[in-house]
Amino acid sequence: MGTSLRHRCKSVTQLEIMPQLPLERGSNNPWPEYPRVHKVDYGQQEAAAIFGEDPRQYCITAKKFVGDEQGQLKEVHTVKVEWVKDDLGRFTPREIAGTEKVWPAQLVLLAMGFTGPEETLFEQLGVERDERSNAKAEYGKFATNLEGVFSAGDMRRGQSLVIWAINEGRGAARECDRYLMGSTNLL
Repeated sequence: MGTSLRHRCKSVTQLEIMPQLPLERGSNNPWPEYPRVHKVDYGQQEAAAIFGEDPRQYCITAKKFVGDEQGQLKEVHTVKVEWVKDDLGRFTPREIAGTEKVWPAQLVLLAMGFTGPEETLFEQLGVERDERSNAKAEYGKFATNLEGVFSAGDMRRGQSLVIWAINEGRGAARECDRYLMGSTNLL
């Protein structure tokens, strides 16, 4: 957001598939948990000051990017979504008919978050999941309920910083080595 403003964009919009978080901490988010509340960072504050409103649009997803005859981006097609529980009780986005919109665009930057591991591998292998839909594997051991199957990083802990992925990848490699060789020299 801030970089787009520094380059003097004529407009900027941030599409968010997730709903706006509440302004205050909910009863299901007690201290000492990280507060899941609406935040405005400096780029969004600057955009609001320049263009008169928060640049974020919530519960919306891009469906298609369209280019002109020269292959240059000219528009983004979107649709609004609502979050509903699926058969397993997990929230998933469902498109809202009649909310399609075409946005003129010259540049799109994708910064997609992680909403959980894909189902296919879990279903095919029978890997147990934790309450957040991640692979169930204890930190430090990384072993799943299946003999010889290990999990680390976002697949085990959920979305997090890349430094955690590096740390857990090294730890999982150490535990795989121990499993295969009976001991390990990896630190």
